[in-house]
Amino acid sequence: MFPRSKRDLSRRGPVRCLALAALAVVLSGCNVVLMQPSGDIATRQRDLILASTGLMLLIIVPVIALTALVAWRYRASNTEATYDPDWHHSTQLEVVIWAAPLAIVIALGALTWISTHTLDPYRPLDRLDAKRPLPADVKPITVEVVALDWKWLFFYPDQGIATVNELAAPVDVPITFKITSASVMNSFFIPALAGQIYAMPGMETKLHAVINKAGIFDGFSANYSGSGFSRMNFKFHGLKREAFDEWVAKVKGEGKPLSRDAYIALEKPTEAEPVRYFASVEDGLYKAALNMCVLPGKMCMHEMMHIDAMGGAGKDSQANRDRLRYDNRHAEQGDEAVGATFPASGRESRDGHKPQGVTSGGSRDGSGKDEPGQDKLEKTNPHQGHSPGMNHGGHNHGGSAPAQLNN
Repeated sequence: MFPRSKRDLSRRGPVRCLALAALAVVLSGCNVVLMQPSGDIATRQRDLILASTGLMLLIIVPVIALTALVAWRYRASNTEATYDPDWHHSTQLEVVIWAAPLAIVIALGALTWISTHTLDPYRPLDRLDAKRPLPADVKPITVEVVALDWKWLFFYPDQGIATVNELAAPVDVPITFKITSASVMNSFFIPALAGQIYAMPGMETKLHAVINKAGIFDGFSANYSGSGFSRMNFKFHGLKREAFDEWVAKVKGEGKPLSRDAYIALEKPTEAEPVRYFASVEDGLYKAALNMCVLPGKMCMHEMMHIDAMGGAGKDSQANRDRLRYDNRHAEQGDEAVGATFPASGRESRDGHKPQGVTSGGSRDGSGKDEPGQDKLEKTNPHQGHSPGMNHGGHNHGGSAPAQLNN
């Protein structure tokens, strides 16, 4: 290859400048909601980001500047610079090199430690914003959040309503979120309001926040959860108190009852789910969703935890096997998610690889029925990976709970 001429290289300069300018124009349209929050928690989190970045730049910027300065001053063509090949130590320079980063690390650590506790999502709010403390007589609004495939279900226990893919709250009123998932692990995130909080099946996480400005804000899933993840979005409405009361009246006027059967139908995997209103909610429905026992005959998580706390159920736990199977419920009903394979659907994996520990099995007709050898575990060591006292093959190696706890 022939070396490029200086003319060719000079022509590439303007092209690169134009490309960078176009990139800057495109990036200028990015949504910087994290830097322009509308809730006090999100505002404090933004301030933490800026303060942490500023502290780090106190070291980064001087180091970069001094690197360029030293490279320029002591370049080979500069004959006026001092040349001292025997120099090897400077106490003053060592003090600056070590003291400055140490001070930054101490300041950054203190800031992070304090903010970690003050911005704990489980900690109730103590103020509305930087200038207004929390009134003593204010009553927080409670919202119970359930992540479904692929939509969000919001319960308002105090108002007796529920919505799908639409959330509203009055301005300057604390919000207590109770968050869980009916399927896989997910993440609840409204950038303008507060940081993201994970939603996990069989568990409840919490988030305390407040919205300080009226408006419509984006909410979405921040954790990949399947084919409908990219459209698992909703709108959060920050409303004045009167407007919020009108919104509640609208939900009650236009909504339908949310019964257990209606919830089971809603739980089926769907994408781009429209907004739905429910004027009433069956008692205990959120608690059943949290404990993974909405379907009739399923054991609730709090029942299982009680059995575990009592030392397990021994060989009598065999009767609870079907009551504790959750992951195949959609496959059994014919409502499995797109792309589901073994073991959820009973079909072999497309790439031919079987899950770890499974030597054979998986029906090929998509019926989900077991074939001989399905779920057959390797027989190398039946106790491998289990703690002493756990039940193996119906034999109890430790204390057991009374048999009536299995009912």
